[in-house]
Amino acid sequence: MTETQGHAASPLIAVSNAMVALHKEQFGRGPTTARSHFAGRDTLVCVLEDALLPAERKMVEIGDAQRVRETRLAFQAATAEEFVASVERIVQRKVRAFGSAVDVHANVVYENFSFEPDGSENGDNPATRL
Repeated sequence: MTETQGHAASPLIAVSNAMVALHKEQFGRGPTTARSHFAGRDTLVCVLEDALLPAERKMVEIGDAQRVRETRLAFQAATAEEFVASVERIVQRKVRAFGSAVDVHANVVYENFSFEPDGSENGDNPATRL
């Protein structure tokens, strides 16, 4: 099933849109592409492409990639509550852990969410049946 097929995908589209909006709010511009996917029952990954700021891309070009990584990590720590609250509202599950990663050379950011177990061993949660 793709993100555009059926009602089960709508939370994934909503998460992708929320991640783009939060990046725009926090960084002044958002990524050009965003895709969210469940990775099993309790993990959600949002892949954001073309997410780096022009100045960050220039820093990578001149060999200062580590500083971009460190700055992004600091931003993630400072804004984690907003990212977590947004996903919890959309998916209606409690986030147990949140982490952000960046591949500065590929210009891709990964927003990763791990949820508290939902108690449905048989996969009754429609949001995770993809």
